[in-house]
Amino acid sequence: MRVKTGTVRHAFHKKVLQAAKGYWMTRHKRYKVAAEAVLHAGQYAYNGRRLRRRDLRKLWIIRLNAALKEFSLSYSKFINLAKNAKMVLNRKMLSELAINDPTVFKSIVNSVSTFKK
Repeated sequence: MRVKTGTVRHAFHKKVLQAAKGYWMTRHKRYKVAAEAVLHAGQYAYNGRRLRRRDLRKLWIIRLNAALKEFSLSYSKFINLAKNAKMVLNRKMLSELAINDPTVFKSIVNSVSTFKK
């Protein structure tokens, strides 16, 4: 006796079409086109997650550089001093401190800039 795939295939097609909901033209209507669109969307989402991390790091560096202008320090010089001082705060936390708690950030900059090798 032969087993037909009707219900299984219908369920899978439905799942793909549900994922393609809101896509343009036939991309949300026809299974074959929708399946391709969903695959590409997955690839773009994966790449986007990596790009977001890259963009956020760029943002933190820009914020730090702007905050350090007040102390006549550049970002690169500050990071070098921080590494020599064996500071454990990362760029994200430093930029957050620069925005939300300038007094603490000022004390960090002063402690790092007074440190010599």
